[in-house]
Amino acid sequence: MAEMGSKGVTAGKIASNVQKKLTRAQEKVLQKLGKADETKDEQFEQCVQNFNKQLSEGTRLQKDLRTYLASVKAMHEASKKLNECLQEVYEPDWPGRDEANKIAENNDLLWMDYHQKLVDQALLTMDTYLGQFPDIKSRIAKRGRKLVDYDSARHHFESLQTAKKKDEAKIAKPVSLLEKAAPQWCQGKLQAHLVAQTNLLRNQAEEELIKAQKVFEEMNVDLQEELPSLWNSRVGFYVNTFQSIAGLEENFHKEMSKLNQNLNDVLVSLEKQHGSNTFTVKAQPSDNAPAKGNKSPSPPPDGSPAATPEIRVNHEPEPAGAATPGAALPKSPSQPAEASEVAGGAQEPGEPAASEAASSSLPAVVVETFSATVNGTVESGSAAGRLDLPPGFMFKVQAQHDYTATDTDELQLKAGDVVLVIPFQNPEEQDEGWLMGVKESDWNQHKELEKCRGVFPENFTERVQ
Repeated sequence: MAEMGSKGVTAGKIASNVQKKLTRAQEKVLQKLGKADETKDEQFEQCVQNFNKQLSEGTRLQKDLRTYLASVKAMHEASKKLNECLQEVYEPDWPGRDEANKIAENNDLLWMDYHQKLVDQALLTMDTYLGQFPDIKSRIAKRGRKLVDYDSARHHFESLQTAKKKDEAKIAKPVSLLEKAAPQWCQGKLQAHLVAQTNLLRNQAEEELIKAQKVFEEMNVDLQEELPSLWNSRVGFYVNTFQSIAGLEENFHKEMSKLNQNLNDVLVSLEKQHGSNTFTVKAQPSDNAPAKGNKSPSPPPDGSPAATPEIRVNHEPEPAGAATPGAALPKSPSQPAEASEVAGGAQEPGEPAASEAASSSLPAVVVETFSATVNGTVESGSAAGRLDLPPGFMFKVQAQHDYTATDTDELQLKAGDVVLVIPFQNPEEQDEGWLMGVKESDWNQHKELEKCRGVFPENFTERVQ
């Protein structure tokens, strides 16, 4: 019995709900057709528009805030991987390793703390703020349905009031017919029944109208007070939210700046202690040219030993007695003119000559040259031939490999090119393994030393004179 009663109640409730939906649908159709008046509240409609706008803005802010938090988390992961890479490349014997590891740990903790505070002070507050909108939105929709019920009840009551005279005419007509077929006392009872039935319908319609009006007005009053208050609260919420984000970000960057400064100090200390160990890029006979700083070119890839000019470094002038008979005295690269003047006839073996030392902070570079003997006569070369060489000419070399210049002060060499080697204007600028010279073809064609000279790796060449 209880189950059947429960089913009956459920069926009755379903039937009631279906009847309400049909009545509301009929009322909306009549309102659209203009056959029924629709109750409008412009002030409330403006509040609803503000509510929808506020909900849209809040939803967008929540979405953007979640995107910001995802970006912070991604930056945290990227920073963590970068610090892990630094820890891997930081040698155990390098100073400051423990400090660098501690800084990396603090960096990771700072990112985690920043993300958690953003969640607590911004995202959760945002979720709480938006949590009140669904309930209000459902109440607004319910208020709209109750307004349709109120309009429907009002129209039904008005229709009964308008049809009162028509009902009286309908009642009078049957009475006139009954007068012919029924006794007088019966006709009075029938008329009284019809009047009572009409009054009952009118009273029921009036009661439904009062009930619908009461329910609607209660909901309407509550929303009329709540919606403007909610609309005005958005200002304070936005201020608090963005102030929290700005303050957290400011503190985060301050702490991060301190950690970065500490890491910079550790790296500066490491640089000072290992400052003498500079990076060296070896020259290769390809498009990859040797580095300019601390140049130390590697030998050519064919494995042949690099040709080295016959150079002796002396700190004192060589004694005259050590000179080989028939050979010219050693000359400094800075004084080639004197060597060109030892011509004009046969030269007696063993004749001594004074040698001038080069005025430089580096040791003097002494190049030994040998005279050729033709038919028993010692030849030192014609003065005219020496005058065709560039000033300060030391010796000739021939390129054994191609070399691609990577800077404006370098020579572009092809295998077989002959280069006239000359001294550096400032010996302190000379790097180990590099020579200064001018290609013989360029010198014979232009005779312009400033435009044609340049540096080149010594191990790409072989001395020929």
